[in-house]
Amino acid sequence: MGNAKTVFDLKHVSFRYRPHEPALLDISLTVAEGEKIVILGPNGAGKTTLEKILGGILAAEGRFTAFGKQLTLQDLHNRTENAAYRRRVGAVFQNIEFRVVCATVFDEIMFGPQRLGLPREEAQARVEQVLDFCNIRRLVNRLPQNMSGGEKKMVAIASMLAENPDVMIFDEPTNDLDLESQNWLVSALNQLNAAGKTVITATHSLDTARELADRVWIIGGNHRLVADGGIEVLQDAEVLNEAGILR
Repeated sequence: MGNAKTVFDLKHVSFRYRPHEPALLDISLTVAEGEKIVILGPNGAGKTTLEKILGGILAAEGRFTAFGKQLTLQDLHNRTENAAYRRRVGAVFQNIEFRVVCATVFDEIMFGPQRLGLPREEAQARVEQVLDFCNIRRLVNRLPQNMSGGEKKMVAIASMLAENPDVMIFDEPTNDLDLESQNWLVSALNQLNAAGKTVITATHSLDTARELADRVWIIGGNHRLVADGGIEVLQDAEVLNEAGILR
């Protein structure tokens, strides 16, 4: 990663949903192009909040630079700037009901490529590719509201993949998935990273972190960064205890 471009640069970033209720405190981190990062921490530590900042959904205190440009509240509210950002950064969060909104699975996956302005034939080709890659062709004509939570999550993941962003963000991606789908997802995220995608995954599961991480960020129950290092951090009981993960 020595010559890789910087994708994200966070300096003293904090976020509060209410004045006296911090979700993140004083986070300083840098992400290079092509990294595979796992954000680990107990429930409520701020993992999802950090991912929403990286995803361009929340504007934080401090300085957040993405692709060499500081991202401001005005950028988030500017339709053109926001759309350009979302072409480069895709995310699947836990509340997938807000993502799966179209009449059929085919339409749902087709929506993103069409929103990007791709010709219909190219958009359809992407749909066909992700249906096979995600092993969900059986769902293509299903109504999303009639699917299980795990099926909806797979469709949400497929929809994001069809947009083919440079950075892919996943929030607790194995939740709601059966074991076969979990194993597929871990393999898929590793494949995507090997193909050059920057992959950032938040989880509270040490097992998932071990399977997905080259680099680990650990956020403690105090909403502060406890560790930023290689996968060996996951063997450090002192750090894990400090973060509240082993309790």
